[in-house]
Parts: sequence; structure tokens; C-alpha cells
Amino acid sequence: MSDVDRLVDLITEKVRARLATQGAAGPSLAALKPRDRGECTDDAAPGADCATCGSCVVRRPWSVRAMEGAGAMRVGAPPGIGAVPADLAKLIDHTLLKADATRDEVVALCAEAKQHRFASVCVNTTWVGLCKSLLAGTDVMVCCVVGFPLGAMTPTAKAYEARDAVRQGAREIDMVINLGALKSKDYETVFEDICRVVKAAAPAGVKVILETSTLDHDQKVIGCTLAKLAGAAFVKTSTGFAKGGATVEDVALMRAIVGAEIGVKASGGVRTAEDALRMAQAGANRIGASASVAIVTGKTEGDKKGY
Repeated sequence: MSDVDRLVDLITEKVRARLATQGAAGPSLAALKPRDRGECTDDAAPGADCATCGSCVVRRPWSVRAMEGAGAMRVGAPPGIGAVPADLAKLIDHTLLKADATRDEVVALCAEAKQHRFASVCVNTTWVGLCKSLLAGTDVMVCCVVGFPLGAMTPTAKAYEARDAVRQGAREIDMVINLGALKSKDYETVFEDICRVVKAAAPAGVKVILETSTLDHDQKVIGCTLAKLAGAAFVKTSTGFAKGGATVEDVALMRAIVGAEIGVKASGGVRTAEDALRMAQAGANRIGASASVAIVTGKTEGDKKGY
């Protein structure tokens, strides 16, 4: 048995034992089934210069097709996107998560999503109701983020946000793990946090964002293990707001921990078809690549951070 396997077994038994003796507000382990929804949202790194990105759905569609061949089901696209080849539209989660996004920008986001028949729009919870109304009668889904981008909210607060988002029309939820609790070895809180969101979001699938650039090896292993035990649909590398993004090493480790039962998404800093292929070979079955389509008009977007 490898060191990783032993650590997974140790954490699993520790969580089960503590929950059995102390109880948990979330659903029981027996009721939590890992679910691979086959879909995801996208929240990769900030936009890059069009000449260096290498994977724009408008100017370099062949690069995005290479990502699709490597296993990516979605790539991200910001507001203002140009004409998109019809065969690539199904890969795109049209994403707008900046804090100062305006109503007009969200309306434009949905109009573009309808025009190009994107897979979804991904927004903050405040915009879910508007997006649902604007996208009524279409097959474009609404996705939103929860406890984003810090993850430092209480489990009750995250669960309420997830439930409210689903009631308003969200069909996918991305939550950020409680990093402080994980680093404090307070695994019950981390586990309860994910359990509550999974239960509150059902039937929407939940992706657990680990923010791997801030964690050490053991913390990544434990975070993946707890997410899997809690019934997450995916584990995901990054928010796109931290200093680092996805690495081949992190993706390979995450896949080793969760096995084939749930998804692994590489997001943050995946800028070229070669990057995507390396991530897929390491075990990612979703690629977050918002940066690849951030520039479609030949104009740069300055030093915009995050989404």
C-alpha cells in the first residue's frame, strides 16, 4: 500500500469515527454518493494577450478542438466574445465573476450565450435570477459560485447560498473549500461544509475548489479525500483568484486520490493546447481555460485580475 493510500485510509477512518461519536449536521456517509455529472463550470486565470494564449475559440479554433480531444468538456469565454464555430459552442461556460460586474454586462453575457448556444453562463449568486429569466426557453444552463473566492464562510452560510441559488435556477454549483479549517486540521468542519452544500444543492452537482497553490501535499490529499467522501461531483484545482493555478503534479495527485469515481478539473493558468493535453494526460477530465478565449478582438484587457 502506498503512502497516499495509507493517508487516505487514515483520514477516512478518522472522519467516520469522529462523526459517529460527535454527530454531524450534514447527511450521513451512507447517503452521500459520489456523482459525476459530466458537466462543469469554468473559472480559469485572467485574460492573456491574444498572441500568446494559443487557444482562442475565435482565432485558434483548432487549439480548442485539441483540448476537446484531450478530454475537456468546457472552456470559458468572457463577455465580448466574437463569432464562435458552432461545434465549439457546447464547450463554453460563458463566465462573468468580477465583483463590479454590472447588470448591463450580465444582460450582454446572456445575450451572447443565447446567440452562440453556449453550455452555460457562470455568475455570482446575485445574478442567478436575472440570468434564468433571460435564458428562459433556451438550453443554456445557469451556474453560480458559492463561498467564492475565499471559502471562509460558515457551513450554514454556504449551504443557504447554494440552496438559494438552486431555487433561483442554478443547475451547477462551484464551492471553495474552507482552507483555514483544512490547514488547522479541523476535518469535521471541512467535511460538514462540503456535506451541507452537496445536500443543499441537490440535484445540482457540486465542484469543490481546493486552491491547490496554497496547500501542501498532505493538505491536498486530505482535501480531495473529504470532498469525495462528502459526495462532490468534482475536485478542482483553483479559483483563478490566487497566485497560482493548476499544475500537472497537482492534477496527477488529485486523480490518484479520488480514483475514477469523480471528476478532476484543472483550472487556472491553462493557456495552450499543450497545457491542456498535459493536464488531461495527468488525469484531468475537465479543463478550465477562460484565458484561452479572453481576447477575441485583438485588444488586451490590461491587468484585470481573476475573472
